[in-house]
Amino acid sequence: MSPGLAQTKALYIGMEVAIAVSSVIGNVMVVWAVRINRALRDTTFCFIVSLALADIAVGALVIPLAITISIGLQTHFYSCLMVACTVLVLTQSSILALLAIAIDRYLRVKIPMSYKRVVTPRRAGTAVLLCWVVSIVVGLTPMLGWNNLQHLRDNGSMITDDLLVTCEFETVISMDYMVYFNFFGWVLPPLLLMLAIYIEIFYMIHKQLNKKVSASHTDPRRYFGKELKLAKSLALVLFLFAISWLPLHILNCITLFLPTYDKPMYLIYIAIILTHGNSAVNPIVYAFRIKKFRTAFRKIWKQYVLCQDPIGQFHQRGSRRRQSHERRLGQNDDDDDV
Repeated sequence: MSPGLAQTKALYIGMEVAIAVSSVIGNVMVVWAVRINRALRDTTFCFIVSLALADIAVGALVIPLAITISIGLQTHFYSCLMVACTVLVLTQSSILALLAIAIDRYLRVKIPMSYKRVVTPRRAGTAVLLCWVVSIVVGLTPMLGWNNLQHLRDNGSMITDDLLVTCEFETVISMDYMVYFNFFGWVLPPLLLMLAIYIEIFYMIHKQLNKKVSASHTDPRRYFGKELKLAKSLALVLFLFAISWLPLHILNCITLFLPTYDKPMYLIYIAIILTHGNSAVNPIVYAFRIKKFRTAFRKIWKQYVLCQDPIGQFHQRGSRRRQSHERRLGQNDDDDDV
């Protein structure tokens, strides 16, 4: 290995470790925030928790495995394939969670009066479960035979009789699967559908905001104004996901359609860093863009990290009144700032 490549790999491993730590801590904070804040326990944040769990798994499981793979470890073919499929499952679960979030916000704007009757917690939970089931089926498809085993057997110099290989993603995963089935079938269509959904959401919200206010007691522009803020934040999450993952898929297309092109190793490392880094940025977006998360993160930091009692001993007598007030706030959380 040349000194330049060794330095590039060392930098890559260092960045991966930093991303893994940030991803786990940040997304644990997201799950924790939803757990302690009643105002965050609606259907949209149920899907956000599903997305956060996938990102935690990326930081705690996928990145350590990716670092191991980058060392050039000799493993059994199916062990390496299982590692690669784990990445595919988690990626697909993130895409479907983002799609579920987009559909949820669309229904919230399209049918605001009957939204809570249509989108119940039970149905949201079923949707989350369905997203994970589909992700597992899509991600584990290479384990059923759509992989490079036969190709490696035809090229005996790349695999031994006991199926030992130098574990790399492109060694075990078929590029036909990655491009035609995964990218063209399960990544690009959901991304385009989400783009269309958010365009429609922004159109409907701006249409409502431009309406004249009636003589009723409630101002619909206040509701749709808050929906616009949250929609912008979630659209930003989608945008960051797209720009993080599309470079790697474009490289996969180049590998399939231009097999003679020798991709620079640093480009591959950059594309991988972008995909893993996406798991660490969502909590940052929530903290800066969504007030409910920002408030919950501050509470976690002060109460559980700095060990400061945010209520104080002199206010314990009013705890019941505070709890009653929090219940009223929870009932009206649709009107809370985002």
